[in-house]
Amino acid sequence: MLTSLKSELNLDYLDDVMLGGPVETVASDVAEIVRVGSEMGLSLNVNKCELIAQSDLRVTDTLLDSFTRMEVNDTVLLGAPLFPGPALDRQWDRRLDELARAVDRLEVISSQDALILLRSSFSAPKVLHLLRCSPSACHPALERFDSLLRRSIQNIINSDLSDVKWLQASLPVRDGGLG
Repeated sequence: MLTSLKSELNLDYLDDVMLGGPVETVASDVAEIVRVGSEMGLSLNVNKCELIAQSDLRVTDTLLDSFTRMEVNDTVLLGAPLFPGPALDRQWDRRLDELARAVDRLEVISSQDALILLRSSFSAPKVLHLLRCSPSACHPALERFDSLLRRSIQNIINSDLSDVKWLQASLPVRDGGLG
């Protein structure tokens, strides 16, 4: 079914499908998905469907028009914002909140355990996903994230870190850093 669609952009993962192209082509492909899917016993959950487009785009297809309308700058795909803007700012704010909450909780456990948990768990996978998948270069939250992380490490090791020491601490363990 998916290989027969005509949209210029046709991405799918498990039960998620993303189509892109001219409105008429996408509308035709959505109708085809509904038609062929119903023959297979599958149905389209319109409540989970989104139409990502500029606000001035006019949609005449009733099925596409029933989709939740999303602005391009608010687009998130598999947990990663696609463009700089409010969606990326919200994701970075979440990561900062998670790290701040973790830092507060790390103060009540031993230093070694706190350092291990900070390095391997708290928000690291989500931050790496965000850095790899979203346009985060020069984002103002990066400086705040580094500052919070530095303050956390200083609290854990009970020592101030100069810029040179912080640079060394941020190296991988194999290079003499904290990882």
